[in-house]
Amino acid sequence: MYSNPLLHKYKYASQIHARTHGSALTQTHAPIHTYIHTYIHTYLLTYIHTYIHTYIHTYIHTYIHTHTYIHTYIHTYIHTYIHTYIHTYIHTYIHTYIHTYIHTYIHTYIHTYIHTYIHTYRHTYIHTDIHTYIHTYIHTYIHTYIHTYIHTDIHTYIHTYIHTYIHTYIHTYIHTYIHTYLHTYIHTYIHIQTRTKFTYCYCLLQDSRSQWFEPY
Repeated sequence: MYSNPLLHKYKYASQIHARTHGSALTQTHAPIHTYIHTYIHTYLLTYIHTYIHTYIHTYIHTYIHTHTYIHTYIHTYIHTYIHTYIHTYIHTYIHTYIHTYIHTYIHTYIHTYIHTYIHTYRHTYIHTDIHTYIHTYIHTYIHTYIHTYIHTDIHTYIHTYIHTYIHTYIHTYIHTYIHTYLHTYIHTYIHIQTRTKFTYCYCLLQDSRSQWFEPY
């Protein structure tokens, strides 16, 4: 019997090592290496490469980069909404309202009222002033303002803003964010985690080996 437990451990280890001619090393070394190679190299690398590359590249590159989402959503929504809504609404409303209301109301009211009342009262003055004013002002203002301003501003604003904002912001943001964040995070974090786990397993291996081969 050994009174010193530590001495007993070393003595027992020595006997086992002498008896087995290195089988203790194999028994200690093999599970660690099996674990490290199986878990780290097989599981982590397979999982990381399969999951990260498959998911990230499939999702990011296919979904975002191929513009499936951006082009489908942006072009479908923006172009459909803007062009349909603006063109339909503006054209329908302005042309219907302005042309129908202004022309109908002004022509009906002005012509009916003016021609009935004014023509009788001041034929020359009214004709000269009203027709000159109404036609010049209304037509010049309506057509110049509505057609020029609305078309110029809407088209300029919509196209400039939407195209500049959507294409610049979304493309820049998505490309910058996705590439910076995903590549930095995934490559840095995963690599650090893998190295940390491998270092930890390697330390376990070294520690177990030192226990078997420590001198008396």
